[in-house]
Amino acid sequence: MKLLHVVASYWPATRYGGTIVSVHGLCRALAARGHDVHVYTTSVDGPGDSSVPHGEAVNVDGVNVWYFRSESFRRLYYAAPLRDALRRTAGDFDVIHTHAIYLWPLWAAAREARRAGVPYVVSPRGMLEKELIERKSAIWKAALIGFVEKDNLEGAAAIHVTSAREADEAEAFGFRLRRIAEIPNGVDFDRNGAGASPAIAQRIRGTPYVLFLGRINWKKGLDRLIEAMAHAPGIRLIVAGNDEDHYQPALEAIARRTGTSDRVIFTGAVHGADKTALIDGARALILSSYSENFGNVVLEAMAAGRPVIVSKDVGLADLVAETGSGVVTSGAPDHLGAAIARLSKDAAAGEAMGRRGRAAAEQYSWDSVAARMETLYESVL
Repeated sequence: MKLLHVVASYWPATRYGGTIVSVHGLCRALAARGHDVHVYTTSVDGPGDSSVPHGEAVNVDGVNVWYFRSESFRRLYYAAPLRDALRRTAGDFDVIHTHAIYLWPLWAAAREARRAGVPYVVSPRGMLEKELIERKSAIWKAALIGFVEKDNLEGAAAIHVTSAREADEAEAFGFRLRRIAEIPNGVDFDRNGAGASPAIAQRIRGTPYVLFLGRINWKKGLDRLIEAMAHAPGIRLIVAGNDEDHYQPALEAIARRTGTSDRVIFTGAVHGADKTALIDGARALILSSYSENFGNVVLEAMAAGRPVIVSKDVGLADLVAETGSGVVTSGAPDHLGAAIARLSKDAAAGEAMGRRGRAAAEQYSWDSVAARMETLYESVL
């Protein structure tokens, strides 16, 4: 099949979180299975642009990635050359697959797919959640849901979700969706095992630590995680992630208020060997999100044989509970703190959870995920 994936930003703009990693993992695996896979995206990477060619195919791990420059309305990722490419070529593809919502490239792709008579699949990527829309930035997102996204979602041949939790969220809007297909994200088992940088190696040494890995964003529940550290004396929390939303000062204030400043360490974004070393050295990986459609980092930690602590609002919470690969708890700081304290004191229990997690993660190879997505594409043709 000739497949087009449309996403607002792409590799190497990893500052935008797990969606980029997941979309590239899927595209790479589909290409490895013999499909002709193309990606239309922008080069937006923070205030600047990724250092990539524009308007021509760039081979990234077997995927033909087309980057287009956004010169106006960058917050919505508007790119006139991307619009023109969609108008010219949408009809050349068997299936068009868009990732996330609320952003211009995805609206344009859905519109051109309908115009060309090409079936399209929408992956909301955790952004279609009624409660969060009502709680945060409600007005403009509610308007977009009502006037733009409703038509795009109802016109899709299928809505792809990564967990049962995300499926429930999608259904809560009451849209007339043709089909909801649950296919999880995958995980890479080939990890960069080279030595960590001196800065990260220094952080790893010393008293035991638990790890948060991901974007520093209010949705991730870092406020209650830092409060939880007051209930888990003698262990550090390392927060490794990019602070696009400038939320770190508020979190540092919480650490000062709770008397945990000396045990809460922010490293900034990490990649490659540094990321591997932090996961491998942690007593547990923690994801205390208020809402998380899947939780890629949870699966990464399981694949590495590390135990996890997750809130009930994480999409992978059911898997963690069913397989005994970690602890599922409420987001209340005292409950989180008690779970952290237990695992920090009982290394043997943590290692046993890690072994079970590694076994459970085997079913999430990118090739098996791509095979399921391939079947979905065939069914909508």
